[in-house]
Amino acid sequence: MSIKVHAYEISRTFHLRNDQGRNVALPVLEGFNLDIREGEFLSLLGPSGCGKSTFLNMLAGFEDFDSGEIQVDGEPLKKQDFNRGMVFQSYALLPWRTVRSNLEIALEIRHIPRAERHNIARHFLARVGLTPFANQYPHQLSGGMRQRVAIARVLAYNPSLLLMDEPFGALDAQTREDLQLELLRIWEDDKKTILFVTHSIDEAVLLSDRVAIMSARPGTISEIINIDLPRPRNEDIRGSAEFARIRQYAWRRLKHEVTRPNEFTGGEGI
Repeated sequence: MSIKVHAYEISRTFHLRNDQGRNVALPVLEGFNLDIREGEFLSLLGPSGCGKSTFLNMLAGFEDFDSGEIQVDGEPLKKQDFNRGMVFQSYALLPWRTVRSNLEIALEIRHIPRAERHNIARHFLARVGLTPFANQYPHQLSGGMRQRVAIARVLAYNPSLLLMDEPFGALDAQTREDLQLELLRIWEDDKKTILFVTHSIDEAVLLSDRVAIMSARPGTISEIINIDLPRPRNEDIRGSAEFARIRQYAWRRLKHEVTRPNEFTGGEGI
């Protein structure tokens, strides 16, 4: 299987001001190495503040890195690239545009003709079960429906790499589980490469081919766990002995990292 994303020795330090007004260095990533395979579903798990979202934002082109190298499809990372798509926790829908119009934003930027845009939007609304809501506005939808729109909007312009930053974190438990299964169904159909950031061990195990455990800050990859559960997966897999075994192992590894002290105290001047 070919490598979709290659990250080598990535380091990133933020420069902040502490309560005493002194400049301090906050190392977020240090010696971060990760290969993501073409077509795989890989999740990042780690303690809060370990740099999960920072790395995701680097891949999206929103964040710089101080040293190291990131390649996508064997080429140096580009700041802007329609082959990468991002799904946020906060939906990021434009409130003055309808559901269909929100789906068409990236297609407009790419100068896709109107009739073709409408057909593409219609197709992806059907895939996420929102055809009856095409002419509604975001405030008229539930949180789960808004996130379906956000996912459909990214899929509509057909990126080969999908970046997801805790997309279900703000949803209630039932809606979250429903959307996890919806995402699995879409991924099984399309086999896009997905990098998924989450704080939920259950979610990571259910969805992923592999789960990368990150260390406490400054973040690096401490272990990658292969999720050897059969596909396609459904809600019944959660009750299996193998799911419980993998979940327990991932929990122990994550707990080890959460209890490790990080290197930033806020007191060192630079």
